[in-house]
Amino acid sequence: MRPGPRNLITDVEGLTVGNASDPRLKSGVSVVLPDEPVVASVAIHGGAPGTREIALLEPEQTVSHVDALVLSGGSAFGLDAAAGVQSRLAEMGRGYAVGPVRVPIVPAAILFDLLNGSAVETEPDASWNASAPYRDLGRAACELAAPDFAIGTEGAGTGATTANLKGGLGSASAVLANGATVGALVAVNALGRVTIGDGPHFWAAPFEQDGEFGALGMPAPFPADAMAVRTKADTLKSGANTTIAVIATDVSLTKSEAKRLAVMAHDGMARAIWPAHTPFDGDLVFALSTGKRPLESPADLLALGAAAAATLARAIARGVFEAQKAEGDRVPTWTERFGG
Repeated sequence: MRPGPRNLITDVEGLTVGNASDPRLKSGVSVVLPDEPVVASVAIHGGAPGTREIALLEPEQTVSHVDALVLSGGSAFGLDAAAGVQSRLAEMGRGYAVGPVRVPIVPAAILFDLLNGSAVETEPDASWNASAPYRDLGRAACELAAPDFAIGTEGAGTGATTANLKGGLGSASAVLANGATVGALVAVNALGRVTIGDGPHFWAAPFEQDGEFGALGMPAPFPADAMAVRTKADTLKSGANTTIAVIATDVSLTKSEAKRLAVMAHDGMARAIWPAHTPFDGDLVFALSTGKRPLESPADLLALGAAAAATLARAIARGVFEAQKAEGDRVPTWTERFGG
């Protein structure tokens, strides 16, 4: 495997990504917008998810394609972001046809970033009261969708944190030996840590490509406290958690095959975050297929799943590595703490 030319999920042909953020709220929205409807499914392995339009992604359900996928901050308020995307897509004439009416299908997942040192937390008069901003942020992210986009403190990763470092929006891609492409987009807001012990090394280090998150490799000797379970409950006294991701491929998949791809991709989350899939995270992976290349054999799906896990692990590390300092941060960025 090697990274695609952008090392972003948009190396999968036919995909764009848009980010919109509100720095004062330290929150935002990321939208994966395909050129045309795509097959999609989902796997939820965390114990506290927040979602919209998820049931229809199960293989036995009728709707076979979606028009966009949304990752958002804002906890349950962030589910409004999908409505903003949906309204913009409806204006574009996109959506599931029901007679003369088109209904855009926009599944969404959210993370909890309400207690991250934002104005909403520290200034009571800065809260949005009856009008949460996420519908507008979703619409703006949809309008900004493009093949090139920024990672780190962007979009759904704007207010993300981990137990010891600032989180962020990460992305990565891989081109397999047979020419197929896999890409990942992830908002890293984990209960646990993505670095090993108290040092700078990433759990995802064995999968790193071309020094994309510091080229530090694994620590030697391995820290004695590496396996200690330290979470936000210890450091931030907070339940502000959940890592949400999208895995994409240009290989043609059924909904059942996309479901299996999402399940296998979760291994990348477990490789990059310690601990992952806790009762207090809503860890979730969407999987989508643009269908540009045929699936030639069952072995191809196996290879895709392995690549998806490795690519997601890399994207998680990149999201934290690229995070940027902002006023009021409750935890340091990787660069602040370790240099680079």
